[in-house]
Amino acid sequence: MVARTDRFLSQSLSRIQPSATLAVSDKARTLIATGRDVIGLGAGEPDFDTPAHIKQAAIEAISKGATKYTNVDGIAELKQAICAKFKRDNELAYDPAQCLVATGGKFVIYNALMATLNPGDEVIIPAPYWVSYVDIVNLAGGTPICIETRQQDNFKLQAEQLEAAITDKTKWFIFNSPSNPTGAAYQAAELQKLTNILAKHPQVWVLSDDMYEHLTYDDFVFTTPAQIEPQLYERTLTMNGVSKAYAMTGWRIGYCAGPIELINAMRKLQSQSTSNPSSISQWAAVAALNGTHDFIAEHNKIFKARRDLVVDLLNAIEGIECTQPEGAFYVYPSCAAMMGKTTPDGKTLQTDEDFVTALLEAEGVAVVHGAAFGLSPFFRISYATSTEALQEACTRLHRFCDSLQ
Repeated sequence: MVARTDRFLSQSLSRIQPSATLAVSDKARTLIATGRDVIGLGAGEPDFDTPAHIKQAAIEAISKGATKYTNVDGIAELKQAICAKFKRDNELAYDPAQCLVATGGKFVIYNALMATLNPGDEVIIPAPYWVSYVDIVNLAGGTPICIETRQQDNFKLQAEQLEAAITDKTKWFIFNSPSNPTGAAYQAAELQKLTNILAKHPQVWVLSDDMYEHLTYDDFVFTTPAQIEPQLYERTLTMNGVSKAYAMTGWRIGYCAGPIELINAMRKLQSQSTSNPSSISQWAAVAALNGTHDFIAEHNKIFKARRDLVVDLLNAIEGIECTQPEGAFYVYPSCAAMMGKTTPDGKTLQTDEDFVTALLEAEGVAVVHGAAFGLSPFFRISYATSTEALQEACTRLHRFCDSLQ
């Protein structure tokens, strides 16, 4: 007799879903393994290699035997580099005791929300949102309050929307600029309107996800909430990482800085979960933050060219509408005009998930449906891949859309 495992599983597990972006990448890899010609545009991962000086720092760490446990919240050298980064880039002053290093940016968010949320606490999240925000809030027992942004506003939350969503139960506001999945980035004046609202509600804490800080285009100047509004400094957790700008996704290093009481709580939680991040990755991150950043501008020049190419090619497809983002390496086009149409094999497209599934089956192009990010009918394309692959993918997408009746 086979035992039923479901009766042994935690009830909290039912509150979350597997990551949709990782699922798309996994499905694309599975199809490729069977011999299918698939272009994967689902992963949020730069196609550039980690810069040589960062890899060399890791090699030297191994050679010197820096392969043991470290402090739970990170080595002193990395926390000093983080403080220097926040001062240099964001005009924010932190002590090392106010910093924490985690196994990726996702675990910074996990630590913060698990350490602070109680049943009934509300977390305001602009939609579309990065897929893990809502699930982590749910897992922590909080209530996600998702506010749908509008394409005509370039997917940016408006101050009146934020004001209307805040209640006496609101504990956190999660802010992400530049955004995953839209690439929307807030100008200082736009951000000031939001921080003006937050300053009036002292019970609301701010989690600023700045992971795409350095990936901006067209002379955009990045700012972060605690920088714009000093009143928010004592209730803002500013987080970042080395994954995107430094092409270090697999190294799994995220970091944050904030009020010491919050950092202490997160450190306590981390001591009973992952413990310290990889010692070798930490030394690589020191080299990343303290070393040359010249390669970022070089990468951004390529990303900008890809963005412009993809936006132009998508808007040339009848029924697809794509805004031009200011940052990150995603576009979030609308497929609303495709809803209700029928594929050549007789399937009616009723949702954006139907659309991306049919696209993958017919043309071998893997993208992520908008419902995974909380706003439909859209889909996300990552242009962090070669120009040739993007051109071919858009050609296939165009052919697929033209085939719909």
